[in-house]
Amino acid sequence: MPNAQCPMPNAQCSMPNAPYPIPYAQIYLMSDLTPITPNSQQAEAIDSVNPSEEITAVADDRSAKTRQLLGMKGAAPGETSIWKIRLQLMKPITWIPLIWGVVCGAASSGNYTWTLENVLKAAACMLLSGPLLTGYTQTINDFYDREIDAINEPYRPIPSGAISVPQVITQIVVLLLSGIGLAYVLDLWAGHDFPNVTVLAIFGTFIAYIYSAPPLKLKQNGWLGNYALGASYIALPWWAGHALFGELNWKIVVLTLVYSLAGLGIAIVNDFKSVEGDRQLGLKSLPVMFGVTTAAWICVVMIDVFQGLIAAYLVSIHENLYAAILVLLILPQITFQDMYFLRDPLKNDVKYQASAQPFLVLGMLVAGLALGHAGI
Repeated sequence: MPNAQCPMPNAQCSMPNAPYPIPYAQIYLMSDLTPITPNSQQAEAIDSVNPSEEITAVADDRSAKTRQLLGMKGAAPGETSIWKIRLQLMKPITWIPLIWGVVCGAASSGNYTWTLENVLKAAACMLLSGPLLTGYTQTINDFYDREIDAINEPYRPIPSGAISVPQVITQIVVLLLSGIGLAYVLDLWAGHDFPNVTVLAIFGTFIAYIYSAPPLKLKQNGWLGNYALGASYIALPWWAGHALFGELNWKIVVLTLVYSLAGLGIAIVNDFKSVEGDRQLGLKSLPVMFGVTTAAWICVVMIDVFQGLIAAYLVSIHENLYAAILVLLILPQITFQDMYFLRDPLKNDVKYQASAQPFLVLGMLVAGLALGHAGI
């Protein structure tokens, strides 16, 4: 029977043992003998929601956006912030080797000391080699590669329409002038009679231009293009760091150009992501010229052999400890080449780079320290 104090059947009435008020109509239905059948469609809908899948989707989305901002393969489209788009054009992920090259050059000079002024000089030179001139290089490369990127990487800012061509040209000019201006400031700061760093900056920007732009467009030739890229990533920032703190000499120039042949191998790794587009547009990258498997072997041989030659040179100048450390840093690179790259270079190119390149760049620093210690 309903509670006598309850004025209406639909009113809420309190039960002695109930933790909260229950509508009278619900009490009446619960007392009925008719069973309550659950909604199977709702249950199926609830069961179909997999929390782990949602978490994975969110993580993948964040990863794609991070890749987009850093200018990496597998990025997400749809960025609207013009400053993030400009940063994406500059590919921050590519700044790291050149910043590291400055460190190696400072080490090989044998004159670097840990003073505040030297730290600031080195930081300015890293800004020059990384964000400014590498940013310039990557932006101008994207500008001239917009057709091939429409095939290989359509999410890139220019082919996706996220940024206009005039805006890209403005960015190229600003980065170029800022880089050369900072190089001249560094020459004045270092007290150079001859503007070594400025000349290196101008030379580097020229190489970047002929690498990407017609009529030369060095990247159309797998050997020339990749060597220009390897030298730009190893030799040029090394020279800048060495010239800032010491006297750049022909031995350092030759040794770093030899080391850049290992950089040629690293540059070949980047060609595997664009094999299809290169083939369609007639670009003679090594994977197109020799096939994926042969190009992968050329890549790893170049990387390993020329690092080994640098280690042999260190032995010849009696820097045996540094030579041994360099050899020990080559061994894990060979391991990751076998584990990842040689087995499937198209699938594992990024994984291989992430695993092996830290050992390569550490080896560069070891070589720089050895050359500085030997007074080369």
